[in-house]
Amino acid sequence: QVRLVESGGGLVQSGESLRLSCTASESIFGSSIAGWYHRPPGKEREWVASLFTTGDTGYTDAVKGRFTISKDNAKNTVYLQMNSLKPEDTALYYCNTVPVFHTWGQGTQVTVSS
Repeated sequence: QVRLVESGGGLVQSGESLRLSCTASESIFGSSIAGWYHRPPGKEREWVASLFTTGDTGYTDAVKGRFTISKDNAKNTVYLQMNSLKPEDTALYYCNTVPVFHTWGQGTQVTVSS
């Protein structure tokens, strides 16, 4: 089965930036929609961003204009550039395909202090 490994999270202050990475053990993002998801404290996991094979992107309203999803097919890696972070962005962040097809990785924690 495909293994997903997220990294790049951390503790930052409001307004700062982070770049998350997610590397898959197999080449899955070249032919599938890549996605980032997050699970805020006490809430269910929810979709954050998508990157279609056409290069088109989609974002949940809360992150539009602040987050950018991208990928490097040669590295089997998807990225999430997170700018102008807000305390409400605090969550455990995961990647997967859209729709979800693979076993979830461990996620990477993003904590934004005010």
